[in-house]
Amino acid sequence: MAKGAPVQVTPASPPSKTRGAPRPTLDYKKLALIHIVKKELSLSDKDYRCLLRRAAAVETAKDLDEAGFRTLMRFFVRSDYYRANSFGMTLKQKMFIKSLVSQLGWEPEHLTNFIHKYYQRPDLDHLNRKEASKLIESLKAIRGHGAAA
Repeated sequence: MAKGAPVQVTPASPPSKTRGAPRPTLDYKKLALIHIVKKELSLSDKDYRCLLRRAAAVETAKDLDEAGFRTLMRFFVRSDYYRANSFGMTLKQKMFIKSLVSQLGWEPEHLTNFIHKYYQRPDLDHLNRKEASKLIESLKAIRGHGAAA
């Protein structure tokens, strides 16, 4: 090839969406979490696949991207599929209660005594959804009262 001669460049074909295209994947910890939740919920494979399609529009957890993972987890937390106990308290409520208790600096025994005194239940795991909501409001009021002092 002579110096300065134009070089013929053929444009590359656009990447295929079905093969060869890199797709974002989840790390193994997130995939493991999904499968742990599946096992905890005792979901059959058929129900699990249906849930993946309904919540994130994928056939398998390996096809989830980060946004799909968050959508699926949000679905688990908000739906009837994932309750923190058999009385109806949601996982989201339980996590929020634990966060408020941590903010207040309470020991687990303090929370248990509070629940026993005001809700006549042996502990957090025996509250129903309505009682958990009331407890959340109580803890938020206590937190607010402490901040005002």
